[in-house]
Amino acid sequence: MYTVQALWSQAREGLNITTLLCSNRIYRTLLAELRTAGIEKPGKSAQTLTALTDPIIDWVSCARGLGVPAVSVSDVSGLADALKRSFAEPGPSLIEMVLAS
Repeated sequence: MYTVQALWSQAREGLNITTLLCSNRIYRTLLAELRTAGIEKPGKSAQTLTALTDPIIDWVSCARGLGVPAVSVSDVSGLADALKRSFAEPGPSLIEMVLAS
């Protein structure tokens, strides 16, 4: 969620920045911390707390609402096309890369 503030600044300043957002829809860092604490298989409550799916964050809508063009991709060819379009246009853009979890 820290990305939202940066997007607003990029739009306000008209910066030529392409933001690549890795969207795995889970707090993997928190799961790693649980493993460090010796919890290899978190229970249902812990799984719910580490999921970013209820609701799924709509990064494309968030970016567009801040004045940043955005797309969501889920494969390499989509990413390549999105990068080409982003680099061809002035100003900021966001590419959400949806990763399989």
